[in-house]
Amino acid sequence: MNENKPTAARSGYFTRFELCLWLGSLAAILLSYLLSRNGEWLYLLTSLLGATALIFVSKGNVAGQVLTVIFSLLYGFISYTYRYYGEMITYLGMTLPIAVASVVAWLRHPFRGRRSEVQVNRLPVWEYWGIAGAGVAVSVLFWFVLGWLHTANLFVSTVSVFTSFTAVVLSMRRSPFYALAYGANDVVLIVLWLLASRENPSYVGMVICFGAFLVNDCYGFVNWMRMERRQRSA
Repeated sequence: MNENKPTAARSGYFTRFELCLWLGSLAAILLSYLLSRNGEWLYLLTSLLGATALIFVSKGNVAGQVLTVIFSLLYGFISYTYRYYGEMITYLGMTLPIAVASVVAWLRHPFRGRRSEVQVNRLPVWEYWGIAGAGVAVSVLFWFVLGWLHTANLFVSTVSVFTSFTAVVLSMRRSPFYALAYGANDVVLIVLWLLASRENPSYVGMVICFGAFLVNDCYGFVNWMRMERRQRSA
């Protein structure tokens, strides 16, 4: 059995579909940035970096986790500028360190020694419940902290804490369901930045950004399930 036999049309490392998805995401983000006449180049850089990170993560490549570390730093700063302290604390205090831990975990569990693809891990049911319970506990704590900081859109920001926590932990644990959690987080962030864009239209670009992220995360789940089946059969 030839495990390296391609299952889809390829163009180098990425399949043609993945290239279209990646380049299409970059184009949508760039177009929204130009149409909104947003002079904040940092928003554009962060969005493009995030979309690039996701396409690598969807292939189980540790480079995606490295880019996530950089994205967390930039996104945390952007969140600070709009007083979305929940997002700032979540990404700088939670997503960032767990992404660093994910880099280490993924490097330690390559599939057959290949650093370009991590070994997919199917977790026991009790661990999923444990992650969800820990997410609830963290979210309750953040509710009070963010309320004390007078965080804008407190309820939505707190929900974002829960979805972000479960997503980054599942990613660190190499579970395909990380992508579903990130997809849920994308929906929450779309709502969050839509609320922000009512006061400042320059934030529309962030809405488009997370819309592109949602599409990428949906593909990430599909591809990780495909990776798991291929790894098990190999």
